[in-house]
Amino acid sequence: MAHPNEDLIRAQYDASSRGDLDALRQTWNPNIVWHVAGRSPLAGDYEGVDAVLGFFGKLIELSGGTFQVQLHDVMANDMHVASLHTNRAERNGRRLDLRVVLISHVRDGKSVEVWNFFEDQYAAAEFWS
Repeated sequence: MAHPNEDLIRAQYDASSRGDLDALRQTWNPNIVWHVAGRSPLAGDYEGVDAVLGFFGKLIELSGGTFQVQLHDVMANDMHVASLHTNRAERNGRRLDLRVVLISHVRDGKSVEVWNFFEDQYAAAEFWS
C-alpha cells in the first residue's frame, strides 16, 4: 500500500495529464507556493492556485501545446514528497528532454509548497528563453 501523500502526488500528475484543472485544484492548498529554480523567463515563485495554473498554461503556450511530463517515480513520507519526471517539449525548432525533481510539502492532505529543480538549469533557461 502506498503512502497517502504518494497517492496525492500521483493524482496530481494524473489530473494534469488529463487537463482536469478542477481535480488538480482540489489537491492544492489555495495558498500554494510553487518555486521554479534557475534563470529562465519562467523561473520564480508562483503564489496561489491561479498563479500556479498560469505557470502551467505558460508551459503549454510557449511550447505550442507540445509540453509533456513523463512520471518516473514518487517517494513520500508524512510531510514531503519527491517526484521524478521528465519534461519534453518542442519550441522554435528546439527539443527539450530534461529530467526534473519536484519536492512537495504536504499538509492536511494537500500540497502547500513545491520546489521545482531541473537536471540542467542552463538547458531549461536556453529552451524557454
